[in-house]
Amino acid sequence: MRKILVALMLAVLPMAGLMAVASAATTPAEQQQQQLLKKKQQAAAEAKKKAEAEKQAEAKKRAQLKKQAEAKKQAEAKKQAEAKKQAEARKAAQVRKAAANRKTTAARKTQQPGWACEGFLECLLQDKPRAGVQRASTRSSKSSSQRASMDEMTGADIDWAPASKYAVGSIVVSTPERALYLVTGPGEARRYSVGVGREGFQWSGTSTIVNKAEWPTWRPPAEMIRREAAKGHILPPEMAGGPENPLGARALYIGGTIFRIHGTNSPGSIGGAVSSGCIRMMNADVIELYERVKVGAKVHVFQ
Repeated sequence: MRKILVALMLAVLPMAGLMAVASAATTPAEQQQQQLLKKKQQAAAEAKKKAEAEKQAEAKKRAQLKKQAEAKKQAEAKKQAEAKKQAEARKAAQVRKAAANRKTTAARKTQQPGWACEGFLECLLQDKPRAGVQRASTRSSKSSSQRASMDEMTGADIDWAPASKYAVGSIVVSTPERALYLVTGPGEARRYSVGVGREGFQWSGTSTIVNKAEWPTWRPPAEMIRREAAKGHILPPEMAGGPENPLGARALYIGGTIFRIHGTNSPGSIGGAVSSGCIRMMNADVIELYERVKVGAKVHVFQ
């Protein structure tokens, strides 16, 4: 029995040694695989952490850009509001100045015998009548203070069905109504009272605003100069812009014509057919229209 046990032990020992050797041989490979797996897990964790950091940074950047855009928008709105306020203040000051100048001029001229600024040419030419030259005079019953106070705003926002036929920002002049409409929306407009061309000088058509000017210089067309000269009325070739200029505070030039939409130095003419084809407005109205209408706006004139 003892001999059998010894024989068995001698047989098992070599096999155990082989198993130990095999076990020792596979351990480094497994360790290497474990290390590689660990490195991959660490790399994945770092990549995820980096992606989250980049995502947070991008979100922070977008939030900052949004904040800057809102601040810029608020600053621009504030700037526009301030500019509008200043423009309104300038407009009011110009209207007051024009009214005061007319009142002063009228008061000064009433002290000069035979002088009045009620007619067409008297309000264009501010010098004394020349010897031998006849000058028209159409004295009105209104006092100079009444005329000065007439340079007020006539604009009113109204519901106007024809507005739907025109683009927003278009100007429509109805000669029979003595009215100018600024289209502000579908079926909506701002209506102003205007003076239009007298008989023989009225016209109709469609064009655009090609230029705008503040306190424009007046240069009578050669035809007007000749026509008035034949009547014994001498027109100046040019008159600098100012409260006494017949073009008034602003002018909007109508393309393809010699006509303009402009202010006036004679508020009493608004609502009448008195011009040589131009559309006259109160100075307060034309200043407002000047601010609201862009170059390129359509103009439709109807008789």
